Amino acid sequence: MRFSRATLSVSALVLCFGTSLHATAQASAQTQEKAQNQSAAKAASKPVYTPAESTIIAEIKTLRSTPDSERGAKTSAIAVEIAALPGGNNKLRLATSLSNLSTEGDFGHASLQAVADTLTLALTQSPIAPATGDSSRPASPYLQLAKLVRYEHVTSTLNDPEFDRAKAILIADEAEVEKADFTLTDLSGKSWTLSSLRGKIVLVNFWATWCPPCRKEMPDLDTLAHRFAKQGLVVLSLSDEDDHAKVAAYVSSHNINYPILLDPDGTTAKKFHVEGIPKTFIFDRTGKVAAQSIDMRTQGQFLAMLQQAGIKL
Repeated sequence: MRFSRATLSVSALVLCFGTSLHATAQASAQTQEKAQNQSAAKAASKPVYTPAESTIIAEIKTLRSTPDSERGAKTSAIAVEIAALPGGNNKLRLATSLSNLSTEGDFGHASLQAVADTLTLALTQSPIAPATGDSSRPASPYLQLAKLVRYEHVTSTLNDPEFDRAKAILIADEAEVEKADFTLTDLSGKSWTLSSLRGKIVLVNFWATWCPPCRKEMPDLDTLAHRFAKQGLVVLSLSDEDDHAKVAAYVSSHNINYPILLDPDGTTAKKFHVEGIPKTFIFDRTGKVAAQSIDMRTQGQFLAMLQQAGIKL
């Protein structure tokens, strides 16, 4: 049988179309299989908690709604419950989760020590292997414990090279923060450069409108900014949120009067090694970091930090 050019063209089109459909069906099946495998892997890796662990999770979730006067005792009680659990990844997850919430204010040194003791025990029972790569940082629980020891002045008996590395990294980060500079614009369009503020005491605070502890400390920051302005205190809060109108609306509705700076893409936060907010650095008049927090601070805690930078009460 002879084929004309037109016949050949149509035949080729039919053949290609059939091949395309087959390839598309194959690709679709492969994509579906991949999605199913990923879903199965995710389900398999999802922690399964015992009833006792689930009860503790529920207790941790209510911490932020607990009155400040009761929160320290409740945190200590939860730490004791976690410590009594058998060693394992779930225990480490719960100890780390509690640790992250324990520093949202001033709930007493005994409470923080109980949290540090529990996290130390969990890491002793379930150490985390170091990640590969020279630039990798220790796992989050090691860094969290190191921050508690360095900035909340608790103690830990953990004997682990990763914990030692975490403590060394915090010191290195501090050195980089002292060298860091930024020029950012506030909500009114005014430009601020950190290095140009030498001679003043500068409080640099990282926050966001969606962060409850950040919102809780802002009225105190506003009070302090006005109270110590004559001593040269400058308070600057940095937000990396894309919705600037939302930031401006929040600041206006809550009568916050100190400068709110915009940090597009979180560039400055990265320079300052900010891994969680709120986070505050206080620079003395020479530009040295005199104090820093790893979480929300009360007005009393801020006052103690400002004193370290030279503010007189």
